[in-house]
Amino acid sequence: MIEFREVSKTYADGSTAVANFSYVVPSNKISVMLGSSGSGKTTLMRMVNRMIDPTMGRVLIDGNDVSEADAVELRRSIGYVLQQGGLLPHRTVLDNISTVPVLNGMNRNKARARSYELLETVGLDASMTLRYPAQLSGGQQQRVGVARALAADPSLLLMDEPFGAVDPISRRELQSELLRIQSDLGKTILLVTHDVDEAFLLGDEVVVLKTGGVIAQTGTPSQIVATPADDFVRKFIGQSTDKELSVTNVSGKKIVVDSSGRPLGVLAT
Repeated sequence: MIEFREVSKTYADGSTAVANFSYVVPSNKISVMLGSSGSGKTTLMRMVNRMIDPTMGRVLIDGNDVSEADAVELRRSIGYVLQQGGLLPHRTVLDNISTVPVLNGMNRNKARARSYELLETVGLDASMTLRYPAQLSGGQQQRVGVARALAADPSLLLMDEPFGAVDPISRRELQSELLRIQSDLGKTILLVTHDVDEAFLLGDEVVVLKTGGVIAQTGTPSQIVATPADDFVRKFIGQSTDKELSVTNVSGKKIVVDSSGRPLGVLAT
């Protein structure tokens, strides 16, 4: 469990990224911090693995203050997936995935065996092992990034806009893979995104943030859609009167359309 206790972050130039933020991330669920640029979502996530230290307040993992932990050991114990994959360009896929387990003292052969298992977990063929990141597509790099984050079998996984840099088809595939992996492994995942559709697809719980890390609303995607807390949330999730939906019949199919008549999808029968 991750707990933020009244954390704030103010920089040397006087700007405040986050002010007095408190929130408990539930265990074994996917929690999504949803907000636009300047909402403090990435700053908050990086406080968990001490990439950023708060100016005030505390961040705790399972009741332990992260500021009292060795930063290197802490980061090695937490899976971390970056937007661009963050792979080491001079190392093969196999070596990228096995890096953290080896650093943690695992036998190299055992670490490589673990890497092969994880390639299968993230939907990549074993033939990829000797390739370098530059020889992979964006979607493949992100899958390797997820495998690397899982390699040390962390209980906690941080994901920073993990699928934002890939094409729409690869993005949906990666989102589906994440949901499948989470169903199998049950990790505690904290993911940040500015994409409402992604947040509602992946999140068991979603935290909608205003500028400066102010919580506008928390809840399940269904709760937020059903009862937006205020006009800010309503507008942010695209729930305005000019986007009211209706159903029309076309060739025997029930088509969902917006207020301008633009088709959005087909209702399942």
